[in-house]
Amino acid sequence: MRWDIFCQIVDNYGDAGVCWRLARSLTSLHGQDVRIFCDDLPTLNLLASGVDPEIKRRIDIQPWEASHHNSRHPVETPDVVIEAFGCDLPERYLAGLLIAPKKPIIINLEYLSAEPWIVDFHQKASPQAHGIPKYFFFPGFQENAGGILLDPIPEEPSLMEQFIPETLRASWNLLRPNTKRISVFCYPGIPLLKWLEDLTTLDENFDIVLTHGQLEQLQISSGHPIKTLDLPDSIQLISIPFVSQDEYDWVLSQCDFNIVRGEDSFVRAQLAGKPFIWHIYPQEDGAHKTKLAAFLDLYLEDASQELKHAVIAAMTWAMPSQWYQSIDEWSCHSKAWEADLLQKQADGGLAARLMGFVA
Repeated sequence: MRWDIFCQIVDNYGDAGVCWRLARSLTSLHGQDVRIFCDDLPTLNLLASGVDPEIKRRIDIQPWEASHHNSRHPVETPDVVIEAFGCDLPERYLAGLLIAPKKPIIINLEYLSAEPWIVDFHQKASPQAHGIPKYFFFPGFQENAGGILLDPIPEEPSLMEQFIPETLRASWNLLRPNTKRISVFCYPGIPLLKWLEDLTTLDENFDIVLTHGQLEQLQISSGHPIKTLDLPDSIQLISIPFVSQDEYDWVLSQCDFNIVRGEDSFVRAQLAGKPFIWHIYPQEDGAHKTKLAAFLDLYLEDASQELKHAVIAAMTWAMPSQWYQSIDEWSCHSKAWEADLLQKQADGGLAARLMGFVA
C-alpha cells in the first residue's frame, strides 16, 4: 500500500523522530510504499542520516509544500494518510483526495500515552464533513492500545559495544574505565547543574555524556562559561556532536543511566533496558504530570515499595543522593521491563497494529 505521513515539527526532534521511525518500520519490516511530507526537512534528514541507504532510498521524503503539487493526480492517491499528532492536512492536498476515484483512510496518529482512557478511544471513527473515513490511533503500552515503535529491535548492549559509530569515536575515547556513564538529553528549566553537583556526594566517578546543545544549555542556566563550572574530578562532562537516530539509540545502550525527553527517546530508553529519567515536556495546564503518573503506574506495577519511592523521586527531579541507593534494584527492574515490553509487542508493535487495522 501507499502511505502518506504528514509531520509538522513542534518539539524539534521528537515529532520527526517518531514519523521517521514509523516510515522506516513500514518500509523495512512490512514492504510498504511511504512518503513523508515534513515542514522541517533539515531536522528530519539529520535524524535519518547514517541509516542503511537501501532503507532511506525507499522512503520518499518531501517538503510540506510538495503535497500540493501532486493533489490533482489521482494515480498518486495513497491508501492511507497519517496525520501525525493531529496536524491538519494542507487544504489543496485534501481537495485532491476528494476528487480522487479511490478514497484513502485517514489516521490521526496520537501521542503515546499510558493513560487508561486511551484504550476506549483507540481505533474509533472520527466522522468528517468531507466524508473520507478517519480514525483515531493511540500508541500505548497496553496490549489493547496501538503499541510502540520497535524498529530496530535492540541488540544486547555488549554486542553493540564493539561497533562505535565513527561520529562518536572521539567522544568515546574520552570515557574513563570503571566509571558510570550517564547520558543527558533534556529540556531547559530543570536544576541540571545542581543535580550534577549532587552526584559528587556519591563516592563514585561519573562520565556525563551531553547530547548536542546540552552544554550550551548548562552554561546559560548556570550563568557561567562551562570552564568555570566548579565540578570536581569525579565528574567529567563529554559533549557529543549531533547524531542520527540509530547512533543515539547506540549511546543509550552504552550508558548506565539515561536522561531522555520527548516520545522517541523515551521509548528507546526503555528498550535499552537501563534506568532512566523521562523529562516529559512541561505543559502549562499540568497535563504532563498526569501522563507521567499514568506511565509510572504501569512501569512500577511490580516494583517494591522502596523502588517505587526511589523512581518517583528521580522522575520528579529529586537529587541523586536521595534515590541512588536503589540503582542496582532499578537496573534489574529495567531489564525485566524491557523483556516484558518486547513480549507484549511480539506482534510487531505500532507499525504491525496499524497494518492490521488498515487491512
